Amino acid sequence: MTAVTETSLPLPLFQRGKVRDVYDLGAELLIVSTDRISAFDIVLPSGVPEKGRVLNQMSAFWFRETAHIMPNHMVESLDNAESLRRLVARLKLKDPLPAYLIGRSMVVRKAARIPVECVIRGYLSGSAWAEYKAHGTVNGQPMPPGLRESERLSEPLFTPTTKSESEHDRPLTDSDVSALRLQDTMPALEEATRTVYVHAAGHALQRGIIVADTKFEFGHLDGGLILIDEAVTPDSSRFWAASDYKVGQAQAGYDKQPVRDWLAGSGWNGKAPVPPLPPEVVAATTERYLTIFRRLTE
Repeated sequence: MTAVTETSLPLPLFQRGKVRDVYDLGAELLIVSTDRISAFDIVLPSGVPEKGRVLNQMSAFWFRETAHIMPNHMVESLDNAESLRRLVARLKLKDPLPAYLIGRSMVVRKAARIPVECVIRGYLSGSAWAEYKAHGTVNGQPMPPGLRESERLSEPLFTPTTKSESEHDRPLTDSDVSALRLQDTMPALEEATRTVYVHAAGHALQRGIIVADTKFEFGHLDGGLILIDEAVTPDSSRFWAASDYKVGQAQAGYDKQPVRDWLAGSGWNGKAPVPPLPPEVVAATTERYLTIFRRLTE
């Protein structure tokens, strides 16, 4: 399998992110999920084959699965050659678009993005556990004493962060909310985040998967709030096998942890350039992404 890490289309480039290349179609956007992978906020030189297809198709699955409770920006996921041909015809392009777009691309409505990462946690893990151990708080919010690592919280905890192109995401403060003029919007963001998370977590648990935490992005379109970007993917979520879950310890997950583990043990200094990933690490990461996709969607 070959990784798709770069795209070049005969369309105006709207934005190139760490993983997604976004092209401007006028009132709509074409989002292409590449096989690029980032760790510690740096895009790595090695791509992970099939990763982009998993991200795109999982997001499309969840957009369809939750559309009845929260509208979203998806118009169409380009899942086959016919859908790609239709797009070429609709855009009146002279030449066909590349076949690698199939499975890893979707057309979405263009919304006004709200610059907030809507993080929600059902379990105490990762950076939240580290903060709790040190200060007894999560995202600055006081928590009950005596909680253990990976423990299920009494109710999902909404811990929004900033979303910035120039700094690391950090807990959203009252000053941030005021500066962004989101005082009237935050309650709706929290309600939407909780509603989608609870639905997705319930679906996943029926398939033996715990969604420990995840994050969403929202935008405004035609005066309403809609879900945008991606939804409940291995890049945005922490997935655990329910059968292996044990409170009081770290959990094995379906994500890019093999990449983080290898980088942490490689002697890399945390700055560019990043060493290329060994083939076995790439293969293990591809398998994790494919496994969680199949378990949640088939």
